Amino acid sequence: MSTSFASGAAARMALQLSAPAVRVRSEQLAGSPSVIKLRAEGFSFYYGTFQALHDISLDIHQHRITALIGPSGCGKSTFLRAINRMSDMIPRARATGSLVLDGMNVEEMEVTQLRRRVGMVFQRPNPFPKSIFENVAYGVRIGGVSDKRTLGQIVEKSLKKAALWDEVKDKLSESALSLSGGQQQRLCIARALAIDPQVLLLDEPCSALDPISTAKVEETVLQLRDECTVVMVTHNLQQAGRIADYTGFFLMGRLVEFGPTDAVFLQPAERSTQDYVTGRLG
Repeated sequence: MSTSFASGAAARMALQLSAPAVRVRSEQLAGSPSVIKLRAEGFSFYYGTFQALHDISLDIHQHRITALIGPSGCGKSTFLRAINRMSDMIPRARATGSLVLDGMNVEEMEVTQLRRRVGMVFQRPNPFPKSIFENVAYGVRIGGVSDKRTLGQIVEKSLKKAALWDEVKDKLSESALSLSGGQQQRLCIARALAIDPQVLLLDEPCSALDPISTAKVEETVLQLRDECTVVMVTHNLQQAGRIADYTGFFLMGRLVEFGPTDAVFLQPAERSTQDYVTGRLG
């Protein structure tokens, strides 16, 4: 965190905020088109009798980066995984309310079609024990593409989007497991991008990476903003401040505050948000 940000945060801690507490802030980014890609309305999620999410309502803006922050176990990853129904195989897991993608409730969509539109990259890199080329081409092959020239074009395009092409273009036939951790994570991003998703979900994509690799992944994510809508869970508040357009703060399964990142970090409407972003909570 920069010195100016830290000093400003310290000053804000001493002030009594006069703004009323709100759950979801209505501000739009300056010059931002008000296109909503994904909308949660009264969304709750249960693991058996345990309620992990309580009445979540927020709008995810198209071609923007949205960060979800909060302490461990607060529900942010549960919400992320619900978007492309990663919890479908968990016994007794269920959802109420709605998650709507382009006007369609994700619970009513065929799951294969949903996951072609909503890609996901996990906390730890998980490349397949295949070549670099075959890792990126895997989902496209499953989708029915077999022409070698077409596959080659898709692989090159996806690796370029993930800022990895220049590093691997001469060793596409080598094992993906030979790559560094940061390269493997960018490969996983390329693999997700190969199917041309409209939404990309990132579940703490940099938590296992060193600072240099983290910077490269962040640069990649920023470049993807024009390609798709990005929703990212992160424990790294500096990371959210650096790259996110919108930020949502989760606490104990509830969405406490959501809005433009600068507003959430610099003028939080909720005391618990202020405590978290200034390091007093979590």
